[in-house]
Amino acid sequence: MSDIFDEDKMREVLGKCIPEGETFLAGIHGITLQVNKKKTSRFDVYIGITEQYLLVAECTEREFFNELYSIQDKRKTVAEDVGTCFLMADIENCVIKKGILGAVNCSIAWKNGNFLKLQIPKFGGLGGGMPHHAEYREKIIARLSSLKRD
Repeated sequence: MSDIFDEDKMREVLGKCIPEGETFLAGIHGITLQVNKKKTSRFDVYIGITEQYLLVAECTEREFFNELYSIQDKRKTVAEDVGTCFLMADIENCVIKKGILGAVNCSIAWKNGNFLKLQIPKFGGLGGGMPHHAEYREKIIARLSSLKRD
């Protein structure tokens, strides 16, 4: 699993989601906690931002729960549930709360009714594979915080 904590891989995965004309500003490893307010969802994802977009893409393609026994993973992906690229202007509200071990939980609601709860960990894994994690984390939290509505 440590291969998900690789900044080059994260840039590659998120790069596929970036709309034409946009520039990558920051990206980190995170976790989805909930999608569409009804469904608990725990997937490792990369969370990124451009000037106008929030990006959320699963770290790995899922095919099996257990490859040894070839048990297929038939759950919807995060992309199937809510998508991967979101215009910041379409976000209605973002509530940010402290999580466990220094993590931050972000509950994001869109104007169209979609919902996604993300966890942004304090650290970017062991081994130094994500050297810009702290810097990028702060950029993402600051951008999402600016979307909070009272």
